[in-house]
Amino acid sequence: MTTSQDYTALQAQLAALTTEAFRPELAEIDRLPTLDLARLMNGEDTAVPRAVAARLPEIAAAIDAVAARMARGGRLIYAGAGTAGRLGVLDASECPPTFNTDPSRVVGLIAGGPTAIAEAVEGAEDSAELAATDLQRLGLAPDDTVVGVSASGRTPYAVGAVTHARAAGALTVGLSCNEDSPLGAAAEHALEIVTGPELLTGSTRLKAGTAQKLVLNMISTITMIRLGKTYGNLMVDVRASNDKLHARSRRIVSLATGAPDAEIEKALVAADGEVKTAILMILADVDAKEAERRLAGSAGHLRAALAAGQ
Repeated sequence: MTTSQDYTALQAQLAALTTEAFRPELAEIDRLPTLDLARLMNGEDTAVPRAVAARLPEIAAAIDAVAARMARGGRLIYAGAGTAGRLGVLDASECPPTFNTDPSRVVGLIAGGPTAIAEAVEGAEDSAELAATDLQRLGLAPDDTVVGVSASGRTPYAVGAVTHARAAGALTVGLSCNEDSPLGAAAEHALEIVTGPELLTGSTRLKAGTAQKLVLNMISTITMIRLGKTYGNLMVDVRASNDKLHARSRRIVSLATGAPDAEIEKALVAADGEVKTAILMILADVDAKEAERRLAGSAGHLRAALAAGQ
């Protein structure tokens, strides 16, 4: 049972966090016209990219470590509560349609489970044990990466996930918006993006949430680039399985090769809709079987497969 003494200690912890700081100069923003409020929020948001830019070397180092693990078959697992957890779930759910990854390769865990995506699950974020249980259920392995996400950097669920994962030999990343956070201390890679006090005191779905979204975008996107899921800035690791994707696939092959429509269609049919295979067939002037062999030999990296035949 939580005592008044416990609450006093928690209040003291929160008061020390940059993300929870009160800004007296904004105490009467509810009196402002809507346009002025919009300008104020927009101005606040401009600080977020600068805060991310200040941590780019640390972000890049973490991404290289993640990509190395995933290249060995590991998974990328996000773990967080509330807004942070939802952002992880969102990023994970966008990887299969964007990069044709198996849904099990990038996973979003949120304290309280799927119910917590739409509504708060009381007490879930305060349980480090729940995080350990969720990771055990996934069968956490040493080649996996666990990214704990928490604006405050002290959420027990996120810290617990990283602590459990590190003890299990997995790679760990702590993404927070406060310096010297418990989450950063628990992880091998501390990504502390300090965005400062929020427009609404403690509402970390604002600047802190935006910063977390930007960094999660970087982690997943650049990792997938490193894994060969793109060719230049084209999403070539897609497969035409419906009319919309077929049209998109034809456009990607066209942009990559400059080939006429008839040749593109012929290659996609022979490649069973696999865009990478079709591009390699056209650019290397090989059949589907040879293109597949070269891609397999280059771990799916189209540029390497092209170079292998030269």
